[in-house]
Amino acid sequence: MTTIRSTAPLAADRGVLTASIIAQFRAAMRELRCMSGDRMRRTEVSFAQVHILSMLDRHGDMPMSRLADKLDVSLSNASGVIDRLEERGFVERLRVPDDRRVVLVRATDGGRAALARAEVLKDELMRAILERLDDRRLARLAAALDDVRTSAEEVFATDPALGLHDHIHDHAEPHAEPLPATASPV
Repeated sequence: MTTIRSTAPLAADRGVLTASIIAQFRAAMRELRCMSGDRMRRTEVSFAQVHILSMLDRHGDMPMSRLADKLDVSLSNASGVIDRLEERGFVERLRVPDDRRVVLVRATDGGRAALARAEVLKDELMRAILERLDDRRLARLAAALDDVRTSAEEVFATDPALGLHDHIHDHAEPHAEPLPATASPV
């Protein structure tokens, strides 16, 4: 009598595989952050400054107190970073006419341009990394990332509290459309 083995992974194997994927993802993200941070330090803005400019770009004008809260730093610490950004013409401070105690921070055109240049650097880094993958591995990665995005959307649909955050996603970016299963990347 022949025993038929299931091709589905056992629960323990799945747990080990999941833990391995999480560890690999963390290591890859740490390396990418480190590499992109090094590249940005050699340019005009630091990683922290890009983070602030990105928040202002997504959220619009923001009170200093909220900005400090989002950065999880003291108001004086946030003020120091904003001082440096303001000196470089990347942000401006505005007083609220109805309540002069409230100081809003706004990204300037120069700040948005610096953010765009930093994003180009990150994109160039990712392109250099992805170019090292052959067509089969690149297509496999694209499909896997689409699977992860779809799964995340399903999880957030069943428990919206997991995905609570107050920024807007641009779902119109080119990567939002999955590649057909038979497509080979160019």
